[in-house]
Amino acid sequence: MLTALSFIGFTFFVAFYSWYRLRKDDISSKEGYFLGGRTLTGGVIAGSMILTNISTEHLIGMNGSAYKNGMIIIAWEVTSAIALVIAALYFIPIYLKMGLTTIPQYLESRYDATTKTIVALLLMLSFVVTLLPIVLYTGAINLESIFNVSEVLQVSKSEGIWLTVITIGVIGSIYAIFGGLKAVAISDTVNAIGLMVGGLMVPVFALWDIGNGNIVQGMSKVYETVPDKFNVIGVEDSVMPFSTLFTGLMINQLYFWGMNQTIIQRALGAKNMAEAQKGLLFTGIFKILIPLIIVLPGIIAFYYYGEQYYGDQDFIYPVLVKKVLPLSLVGFFAAVVLGAILSTFNSVLNSAATIFSLDIYKKIIFPKASDRNLVRVGRWSSLVLAVVAILVAPMVANAPDGLYQLMQQLNGIFFIPIASILVAGFFIPKISATGAKVGLITGLSFYLLTTFVMEINLHFIHIWGIEFVLNLMVMFLVSLQFPPITKSSPISKSPVDLKEWKFAKPLSAILCLVTVLIYYWLGR
Repeated sequence: MLTALSFIGFTFFVAFYSWYRLRKDDISSKEGYFLGGRTLTGGVIAGSMILTNISTEHLIGMNGSAYKNGMIIIAWEVTSAIALVIAALYFIPIYLKMGLTTIPQYLESRYDATTKTIVALLLMLSFVVTLLPIVLYTGAINLESIFNVSEVLQVSKSEGIWLTVITIGVIGSIYAIFGGLKAVAISDTVNAIGLMVGGLMVPVFALWDIGNGNIVQGMSKVYETVPDKFNVIGVEDSVMPFSTLFTGLMINQLYFWGMNQTIIQRALGAKNMAEAQKGLLFTGIFKILIPLIIVLPGIIAFYYYGEQYYGDQDFIYPVLVKKVLPLSLVGFFAAVVLGAILSTFNSVLNSAATIFSLDIYKKIIFPKASDRNLVRVGRWSSLVLAVVAILVAPMVANAPDGLYQLMQQLNGIFFIPIASILVAGFFIPKISATGAKVGLITGLSFYLLTTFVMEINLHFIHIWGIEFVLNLMVMFLVSLQFPPITKSSPISKSPVDLKEWKFAKPLSAILCLVTVLIYYWLGR
């Protein structure tokens, strides 16, 4: 009963606070609904970015992977700080200067409308087959484990998870459909605070228990018992070889933090350049600290259970939560988990609605659509995507290397080809629209063949690196035969102040240095 009350209380507080902050806002306009009226500040942007990124696929998937593989998987997090530095100093000034609402709009300006439409459709597909279903499924696993939904409803475990998926999908859809980006961002900010507090409670209570009331002693006991789990340098046959940091991993990170609509849309809604840079760099600080929540508990779980859950690694985090948290806090933590699920789910829905409404519907289907019509189309497209994601979610169960690893493998289908044409657009003026299209097709075909059809004894992140270089070469050669049509440079039409944040470069240097020091300190 206490668990349920604390769960309902925190969940209701987030909903009420979001409504209160939005009650006077106009979300009937295009910018009001899709970009929060360009009023977002650095703290709100960072809170929303981190909650959009960190969801149950991290809490469950990464802790499960850390439990089995150790701290080598920290690479997914700490290298993000470097990508966020590049996004803050290079990408976001370009986007804000052009007054972009979506990343595909840049592709239309740089290449042509067809390239933009192809990428927009690929992004919509990636949302439906990768991120949304995995977020829903991992969230359902966590809530089923905490509340024993199947036992309460007297149904099978699979039916309990299915019902939980539907419930999460419906609640998340309400936020995204009726509130727009600002509702998503505000609820994310509150939930981000909850995630940091609730997420840190798990290792703190566990180490307190292990150290008999002394957290430092508890940490020492875990390290002394399983020192190999703390090594961040992965060998070549591990799930995260150290060498991947120098091939495909940073390309993926650059795409995710600097070119991914779901993430960068928060910065596009900033009130000015300084606030956008603050948001990105504050997120970089979070990404360096977040392994305390999504990696360390997995290693602590190995201290408790050894290899007992190796066959079911994605269930280890809920098991640890129920073991170490007092009953009075389990409900609050479950509400935090729900907030993380909803944050990612409704953020992706909002971004998908933005892309469909502005890059597909307005450009192809109904060019004369009014702002009010675009908002309505955005809401309907969110609803359709939510229903499809709910139907697909149960199909991601039983991933052999864990759900987080599965998500990254699937993301590679879309992320690397799109990243290659964006990077080429930024840095190689000679790449043509024809070259970009051929590059997209080449990248998609190459990755699908080498990862899911052929048996190649090479880590999929290395394949990302090879694919990226191959794409650039193909685009360059095709562009020699079909050179770009001369286009005038985009005229600056920024609706916000473009003055940079005075601490952007110093903080960027610190983030890069800390990332290097983490590998120096924990590598051996």
